[in-house]
Amino acid sequence: MESRLDYFGSALGGKVLKHINSAGKAASDAGLPATTQELVKIRASQINGCGFCTDMHTKDAAAAGETSVRLNLVAAWREATVFTEAERAALELAEQGTRLADASGGVTDDAWANAAKHYDEEQLVALISLIAVINAYNRINVINQQPAGGYQPGQFG
Repeated sequence: MESRLDYFGSALGGKVLKHINSAGKAASDAGLPATTQELVKIRASQINGCGFCTDMHTKDAAAAGETSVRLNLVAAWREATVFTEAERAALELAEQGTRLADASGGVTDDAWANAAKHYDEEQLVALISLIAVINAYNRINVINQQPAGGYQPGQFG
């Protein structure tokens, strides 16, 4: 499989990614636990069918010490006992925030209230922003058919 075009090598693509990366960095540095961030990125990427981001974030999480059991159970987190209540709240928010077109009501008040029990306001802003950024990356990669499998942990810095 080959990508439709060299988005990452494009001058315009580079400009766009620079701004998305800046937004992602701001969200990443806002105090949300790194483990939670990776779980959220993995789940949104799974939902969106983004192999490139799923590959990247599972490998980065594993390199940071995440267990294979937890990584293998992200897609089935509701039936898994290996996630904390805070992680489960973040995964629920990520799912609902990613599936906006599938859910006529968007993010439910219950999902929001549950997340707000576990995260302070800045962490919630970071979580919302992280969900938005990973969805943007997913869309770029899926539209471009960016192949998955070759990512090396830390490849992008």
